[in-house]
Amino acid sequence: MWSGEELDLDAYLARIGYEPERDGELVPDLRTLTYLHRAHVAAVPFENLDVALGKPVFLDVKSLQAKLVDRRRGGYCYEQNSLFAAVLERIGFTVAGRGARNRSRGAVLPPVTHALLAVTIEGEQWLTDVGFGWQGLLEPMPLRDGARVEQSGWTFAVGVEEEGIHVLRSLRPQGWTDLYAFAPQTLYPGDFTVMNHYSSSHPQSRFLGQVVAQRPGADVRKALVRATLTTVRSDGVTEDRIVRADGLIATLETEFGIELDEEERAGVRRMHPAGV
Repeated sequence: MWSGEELDLDAYLARIGYEPERDGELVPDLRTLTYLHRAHVAAVPFENLDVALGKPVFLDVKSLQAKLVDRRRGGYCYEQNSLFAAVLERIGFTVAGRGARNRSRGAVLPPVTHALLAVTIEGEQWLTDVGFGWQGLLEPMPLRDGARVEQSGWTFAVGVEEEGIHVLRSLRPQGWTDLYAFAPQTLYPGDFTVMNHYSSSHPQSRFLGQVVAQRPGADVRKALVRATLTTVRSDGVTEDRIVRADGLIATLETEFGIELDEEERAGVRRMHPAGV
């Protein structure tokens, strides 16, 4: 389903810093899923730079490996979770796609534009998502009503609404905040392709025309949107600072680990807001 047989698994493991001799044998169990999930989000940043630069975004495994693994770039949800699904499938996990409505920006009824995964282990489903950016999970969590987990100071919960809609929530200093909502309907790679087309080309997509880079961390989470770098700590302390044009590339490299070639650097510099 996810073309896991086409993946260079050894290269992927090296990318995220996983050593089977040190970290344990790769088997389709919760320990392996948790370790891989945490290592992936720590190593592979969320970013939209290809979309912002007007480049096509491909979701086949070879293209994903070339970009996220070999070139050590990042990607957004369709890329990140498609690659992770291929990895999990290769190891022997049962993986299904899901499509979610992003509620984190306060929209009443946003379209289904976020891609995530549901992984089944010994009859129980686990919400698995390495592609939601700075607000996302560090580890998988049980996909059942009332589930609540604490992950390095960040607390998440799953609830169920009418029609069986699952909602992922995050606990903030001001209370619970909905992150996204999704139906228990299986989506396939072709569905991710359709969603990817909207997010990478539709005029209303928030990924067009601006730089977005994010990274969830255990202690600190960071997000760069246009020229504003936001840092959020687990105690709720938030700091914003403006990144000047001459510091934009360095910020992408040092804060998010995004490595760009010279042509990409020039294109990103041109997107910096005028007058900053």
